[in-house]
Amino acid sequence: MKQQITRLSPHQNGKVCGILTAATSFFVFVPFLLFISLFVPAAGRPPFITILLVPLFYLVMGYLAVLIGCALYNFMVKYIGGLEFDAKDEAN
Repeated sequence: MKQQITRLSPHQNGKVCGILTAATSFFVFVPFLLFISLFVPAAGRPPFITILLVPLFYLVMGYLAVLIGCALYNFMVKYIGGLEFDAKDEAN
């Protein structure tokens, strides 16, 4: 049976994606930036607080990007239809 997604929750989806991107950046970019800072002269290094703010930046930008994307989807679904997928009921 074909089904369409007629609405995406902007706040909930933005919250989930923002947290996931922040967690990813914390475990990927923070160690990378700390490692790279070992090889950069002290005058050229970013302040330590800047490195810690990277996950916060990703949280905010991830949230806003998904929020805008969901709102745009919800607006456009009236005119072009929603995402379509096939689903079937599983018998127990």
